[in-house]
Amino acid sequence: MRGKLVGMNGDRAVAYAVKQAEVDVISAYPITPQTIIVETLAEYVNNGELDAAFIPVESEHTALSAAVGASLAGARVFTATSSQGLALMYEILWIAAGLRTTIVMAMGNRALSPNINIHCSHDDAYAARDTGWLQFFAENVQEAYDLTLVSFRISEDRRVLFPSIVNLDGFILTHALEGLYVLEDSDVKAFLPKKEPVNPIDPDKPATYGPLDLFDWYMEHKRNQFESLESVRPVIREVFEEYGELTGRRYAPVKTFNVEGSDVVLMVLGSSAGTVRYAIRRLAERGKKVGVVSLTQYRPFPARELREALRGASVVAVMDRSVSFGSPGAQLFMDVSASLVNSKAKPLLYNVIYGLGGRDLTPAHVERIVEISEAVLKKGEAPESPIWVGLRGEE
Repeated sequence: MRGKLVGMNGDRAVAYAVKQAEVDVISAYPITPQTIIVETLAEYVNNGELDAAFIPVESEHTALSAAVGASLAGARVFTATSSQGLALMYEILWIAAGLRTTIVMAMGNRALSPNINIHCSHDDAYAARDTGWLQFFAENVQEAYDLTLVSFRISEDRRVLFPSIVNLDGFILTHALEGLYVLEDSDVKAFLPKKEPVNPIDPDKPATYGPLDLFDWYMEHKRNQFESLESVRPVIREVFEEYGELTGRRYAPVKTFNVEGSDVVLMVLGSSAGTVRYAIRRLAERGKKVGVVSLTQYRPFPARELREALRGASVVAVMDRSVSFGSPGAQLFMDVSASLVNSKAKPLLYNVIYGLGGRDLTPAHVERIVEISEAVLKKGEAPESPIWVGLRGEE
């Protein structure tokens, strides 16, 4: 494993990666649980460790607006947010992607109000899923550090030019102290050279960005944006592979565990993947064979890789740390269902809601989901409505 072993929480690991990326501009407004990221970056700038402009703003809407302007001017730009802060950015999220900025944003995943809750749900990540940003999910602090560096490299690639979000579960990762390997500055510099701006804002060469675009061309431009985002998939795989060669830490859009030959597969995002794998290993000691699938890349959604990973599964429990009110299933469930709907051999799918507002996911909860999945397999019929796991009063 290449790098120096240190101890950091997830927020500080992201801030350290941003410092090593030598960003030019940081524009942010503090919100729990990401606050430590921007506080640490402010310290780096103040003590001279990082030569960057730190723009303290009055709201997240302005934070992202300033980031858009700086990115279009050619700067390497970073911001961070969570929950209601992401909601306040919402208008600008679409603009940042549509104008092909290369901003990297860390998201300390947190539940949306009401009621006020500062702990982890994936509501904010899902709220950004249709805006045109690339999205990655970290499972631990090491991945939060690695994916931050990788995101700058992917976003700024001339074949990509889209902004990226790195999701890390609020408090579970943002505040958890873990050991991680950090690269030498020289290695980061070699992996992530200076940004080369494409058509930057230049007062001497006036140009229009984001003009009025009505029914005569708007649809064609959205088709172009859609196809451009689809085309980044091979670049993501290429950068993952190059980072793996550099560090020995291999990433892929889809992570699988014990899937081969398993009738039952559990699918999950973020830090919960480790808990699920732990529980599945304990079940294996009792003779049960269950697979686990998790995603490092959430947008663009890795549908082809997922179909390949789930080939042979009979039942898939899709676990969402969020709820989509009025929908037959939550957000990840919808993505998985759409990915498999035209497959010749489809597994039975059902949705599990868990962990809202920071509620712990325990090995006992995972065993409960496996029991439900085995009942679905035996009956040959999946529940139409989501199953809620971990509610108060459950055995």
